[in-house]
Amino acid sequence: MYEHITTVRVRYAETDQMNIVYYGNYAQYFEVGRAECIRELGFTYKKMEEMGVRMPVVAMEARFLRPAHYDDLITIKTTLKELPIKHQIEFHHEVYNERKKLLTTGKVVLFFIDSHTGKRIGLPNELKERLTPFFIHQAL
Repeated sequence: MYEHITTVRVRYAETDQMNIVYYGNYAQYFEVGRAECIRELGFTYKKMEEMGVRMPVVAMEARFLRPAHYDDLITIKTTLKELPIKHQIEFHHEVYNERKKLLTTGKVVLFFIDSHTGKRIGLPNELKERLTPFFIHQAL
């Protein structure tokens, strides 16, 4: 299993009239978690695109348990529970407030797509090499 933690300060523009983070903004928080997760592995979406790989989101789900508010410092925990073996990767997200209360959970599924053909492809070898040590038990 691979985990990454990042924090984000809730901006005023991300809240509604009730001073609660608008639910649609969690897609962006999940994206921040994913982007920083792969950055820690030495990749960026830009680098993936330079390698000829695109990663479109094909599914997203979220469960809202508690609200986040303006100026809260939220923690986004992003987890890869399994080493991708086909053309898709699943990121699991948990969002916490400063009191370590779980606010939101979610899952985002992306496909690996060849930029030139538009066809699904497997996990790029460079990314597989970086992730494999975290999933030794899965390979056995």
